[in-house]
Amino acid sequence: MPRPLILKTGSTYPDLAREAGDFEDWTAAGLGLDRHSVDVADPRVDGLPSPAGVSAAVVTGSHDMVTDDPEGVARFSDWLRSLMAAGVPVLGICYGHQLLAAALGGEVGYHPEGPEIGTVEVELLPDADMDELFGGLPRRFPAQASHEQTVLALPRRATRLGASRHDPNAAVRFRPGVWGVQFHPEFDARVTAHYVRSQQAGLARRGLDAEAVARAVRPSPAGALLRRFAEIADGVG
Repeated sequence: MPRPLILKTGSTYPDLAREAGDFEDWTAAGLGLDRHSVDVADPRVDGLPSPAGVSAAVVTGSHDMVTDDPEGVARFSDWLRSLMAAGVPVLGICYGHQLLAAALGGEVGYHPEGPEIGTVEVELLPDADMDELFGGLPRRFPAQASHEQTVLALPRRATRLGASRHDPNAAVRFRPGVWGVQFHPEFDARVTAHYVRSQQAGLARRGLDAEAVARAVRPSPAGALLRRFAEIADGVG
């Protein structure tokens, strides 16, 4: 029987994981699923699971860079296209969002303006109004972000649903039932502040005050996307 899957493409900082869990824990909680009702696969250890056993998939973020592993991205791309061909709902988060773009022929690379980190404002675009995943969110909302690479060019047939000041492709519907977000709906304010402070040295080199960015972190309603995705996936199943 196919089951929901969290594809764990990376791990958070070890000290944060000890205190608060990891990507898969935050994602499962956001989906409203306990760990007994969702499969977690780490392709670095387990390989990629058979698409036949997947009812819906969330592809997590990672500290890795898409452009650093062309062979790995090619494997991910084949797998993701198999899921899409089977009509499996997919949500990509940050690195997962970039993987979806790459799988469908888009361009991923370092953002020319540097990293986007902290709580940022996302503005939904008109195409989001009738979208089944984004339709219930406010037109503008705070979202948690931490990324250096981004989707520089969308693949064909993709639809932009949301943008931040920094990133025009903050939310995308790649295909019917297939979405990606450059922000992190699974992060809470505590996790985001930890990410900011953990990158203090790199941010300082770019002229950013990490402590000021961390103090500006605030709660986000974007976590509702995960629960809504779980509802959509359940309806498809």
